[in-house]
Order: sequence, then C-alpha cells, then structure tokens
Amino acid sequence: MSDYQAFQVELQGNIAHVQINRPEKVNAMNAAFWSEIVEIFQWIDETDAVRVVVLSGAGKHFSAGIDLMLLASVANELGKDVGRNARLLRRKILQLQASFNAVDQCRKPVLAAIQGYCLGGAIDLIAACDMRYAAADAQFSIKEIDMGMAADVGTLQRLPRIIGDGMLREMAYTGRMVAADEARTIGLVNRVYSDHQALLEGVMSIAQEIAGKSPIAIGGTKQMISYMRDHRVDDGLEYVATWNAAMLQSSDLRLAMTAHMTKQKPEFLD
Repeated sequence: MSDYQAFQVELQGNIAHVQINRPEKVNAMNAAFWSEIVEIFQWIDETDAVRVVVLSGAGKHFSAGIDLMLLASVANELGKDVGRNARLLRRKILQLQASFNAVDQCRKPVLAAIQGYCLGGAIDLIAACDMRYAAADAQFSIKEIDMGMAADVGTLQRLPRIIGDGMLREMAYTGRMVAADEARTIGLVNRVYSDHQALLEGVMSIAQEIAGKSPIAIGGTKQMISYMRDHRVDDGLEYVATWNAAMLQSSDLRLAMTAHMTKQKPEFLD
C-alpha cells in the first residue's frame, strides 16, 4: 500500500480499514481524495486477502463533504464561452462520479462508520457503501441545496432505494440535519452506537464476521443484490442460476457443509 495524502489505509487481517485522514479540515474531500479513492478501491478489488472494507473518518467528524477550495479551482478554469464551460463542468462531474462508482462497484462489502458531520459529498459516499453505521453524535445533511445546486455525485440516484423516495425528497429539498436516531428510523443507517469508539468496535466486529464467510459466496451475494437494482425479478433469477452453476462447484461449499455438520468454524481460502 502506498502513502496517501487524504487517506490512511491499513489491512487488519482480512479487513481493509480505509480512513479519510484530514481531521484538521473536517475530512473535506480535496483533489487528492478524489483520485486516491479510485486507486485504493482498485487495490482492494484486486487483492484477494481483502474480504471486507471499513470506511471511516479520522477525528470528530466523518466528512464535511467536498472541499470548497476544489470547487474554487474548478471555477477558476471557466472562461467566457458557455459551451466550453458546460463541457468542462460535465467532464469534472463525471470524474467525481467515477470516484464513488469505484466504491459502489467494489466486489467486497463496504461498511461505513460515521461520526459527527456527514454532509454533502459525504452523503454521496456513504450511499455508495453496502451498509452504514453511526455514532450517536452523527448528523446527516444533503447540503447541496443550500449551495444553490442539485447533488450530482450519486445521492439522488442511490438514496431512493435506501431510504425511499419521499424521505429523500424531504432531505434533498430542505437540506435539514438528520440526527443519528432519525437516520436509523428511516433506514439510512443500520445501527447507532453510543460513541465513536463503540462505533468502530461494533463495525469491525460485523466486518470480522463477514470476513469469516466464504469470499466466493459473499462476492456472489453482493453481485446478485447489485444486479437487482436495474433488472426484473425473472432476470435476476436467471442470472443467479447461471452464476451458481459455476460457483457451486467451489470447494467452499463442501467446506462450509462439513463445518456445519461437525460444528466447527470453517477456514476459507482468500
């Protein structure tokens, strides 16, 4: 693993702990963040030893969203021609979207551990994760509306299937803060922990449990769930039949069944 400007990455057993590491800037997402996250998740995807990812933020807050200095730098690139400006802005937006697509499309489960502020672009990020968990002090807001813009890096596309259309619209139209307990009630997070330490311990425990399962089975399960976002039920059934025609021949199935019958814990290969 390389040294990163915006992240700290550690491999703890089979768990990759990816931590946004700009606490002095409230973990705001600067230029390095957007390029490094693609590199990190490419490494995760290609490294068989990594079975689960825990994504967190250093310090008191998960992330305050996109760094305003980055927005200012983009504004400085704009000229007088509307057409060329539109082409530039579209290219920049697609680049940012690709960064969080790398998280969404990762073959390994990604668990977000959220404390303090989770604002703007940070909502886009956690929406690309498989599961979200919060400390009691977590606060969520789709802040783009207060900046005079529509969120454009995934929140409006991914959150409807997580919290439902109506609640997404309320958050997106008002930009209001949603506290941890309400986030749990609307399904934005799976569980709320008393504080940051309990949050990290709890999420790591869940990640460890997932890491103990067959990586073939976990990968297949994630692929099937993701496939069903854009397909009909009969398409999904056809797809899983084809998928498992190959994957059920894995030695993991025999190992898991033997372990179940002998009441032992299975140890799966990476």
